[in-house]
Amino acid sequence: MMDTGVAKRYALALFQIAKENGQIDQLDEEVRVVRTLVTSSPEIHTFLQSPNISLEKKKEMVKVAFASASEYIQNLLMLLIDRHREEMITSICDQFIALINEAKGIADAKVYSIKPLTDDEKRAISATFAAKVGKISLNIENIIDSNLLGGIKVRIGNQIYDGSLQGKLNRLQRQLLG
Repeated sequence: MMDTGVAKRYALALFQIAKENGQIDQLDEEVRVVRTLVTSSPEIHTFLQSPNISLEKKKEMVKVAFASASEYIQNLLMLLIDRHREEMITSICDQFIALINEAKGIADAKVYSIKPLTDDEKRAISATFAAKVGKISLNIENIIDSNLLGGIKVRIGNQIYDGSLQGKLNRLQRQLLG
């Protein structure tokens, strides 16, 4: 079982280093790349988790895979390997991104729509829903969902705003039956 308290401490340490060195945006981008690589590549995930692979081989692979990353990211990954905490990489990345978003007044949002959103639509959705959740703006991930029939559904953290045609039909059905 993963300890989120430990992940928060690593993320906070990295955040403080980024803040002190004025590299918040750079490390934010790099952490997102690390998270994407580790979560989307089963090979990297399995390699890092394997107890049969020596620490030296893991470190060599990390140096090659993340050669373009800053020394702070590389040092964090090496430290996690040394302490046998490779399974925490994704959790630390998530915690770091949350700290960055909080500092910038940004929230991550998933917007479900029937078709891809234009940049203007994303900006309008960001402006409207950011105010509802007390943030400056939203990082929007657009997910195409053909079951919506029309409209959009927005998920920000634990909150869901359902303005989809399917959602409206479901609410109308509950009202008529209730």
